[in-house]
Amino acid sequence: MGNRPNRLRRSELSTPGSSPKMISKAAASDADLVFLDLEDAVAPSEKVPSRANIVAGLNNEDWGKKTRAYRINGVHTQWCHGDIIDVVSGAGRNIDVIIVPKVKSPRDVWFVDDLLTQVEIANDLEIGRIGLELLIEETEALSCVEEIAACSPRLEALILGVGDLSASQGIRAGHIGSGSGGAFTYPGDMWHFARNRMIVAARANGIDAIDGPFGGISDADGYRAQAAMAATLGAVGKWAIHPSQVGIANDVFAPTRAEIDNAKAVVQAVRDAEAAGNGAASLNGVMIDAATARIFESVLEQARLCGLE
Repeated sequence: MGNRPNRLRRSELSTPGSSPKMISKAAASDADLVFLDLEDAVAPSEKVPSRANIVAGLNNEDWGKKTRAYRINGVHTQWCHGDIIDVVSGAGRNIDVIIVPKVKSPRDVWFVDDLLTQVEIANDLEIGRIGLELLIEETEALSCVEEIAACSPRLEALILGVGDLSASQGIRAGHIGSGSGGAFTYPGDMWHFARNRMIVAARANGIDAIDGPFGGISDADGYRAQAAMAATLGAVGKWAIHPSQVGIANDVFAPTRAEIDNAKAVVQAVRDAEAAGNGAASLNGVMIDAATARIFESVLEQARLCGLE
């Protein structure tokens, strides 16, 4: 876990691999990570041709400091092995992360990991440099997410995909929250359990937790609210399926100046107390101790990653 890159993932922008124009726009965006998609955003007839678009985009666009990623098709499809072999063979030195959808168990991850290692060897690439992010969007995956989070040294992040999880779990999304015709409204956040379980599994294994897509691209307030809920539970970023969502994610998942200043004050107060031989201190009428400092040190680390310190 100690060798994993410490990447900024406030915003992960989804971009169809079938559109060179959108790939260029994504490279110029403010997203922390851009992933070029071969899965849900690409029609079956376009999946194989889109690999060449992704290779060209990764090799020829100026990605700046962005994390460069692409999403393969799942291991249950006929495209998965070609997605890995063709794109990594063509652009392996310009790939930071591969996103794997519809994982159900560690076995699926091992297949990708092993094949990726073979392609790295065949193309004289650094073995293990390309990381993996996994979509937790099947009930099978959620039920063993702790095992999945620990199954490969390539793992850098887990992503909660509530769209496919709804189908996998049999959730009656058309009835929940519709607010019309006397339909039942679920009391609270129906994704709290899934979010919390995935985030705990990720944190326990030293990897990032990312909140998945929000479909209402014209509902900025709704996107911000979902991002804030995920951030409160410990997620470090959220998918953006439209460029308009990038700025919101970058804002929500970065600490504010007030939060940074408060974190500095708390950490300093605890250090001063420790230097004086005390186990705890009081700041603005609130008792603080080493556990408090640990919370606020993570705020300062995120601030450093965001370039705010």
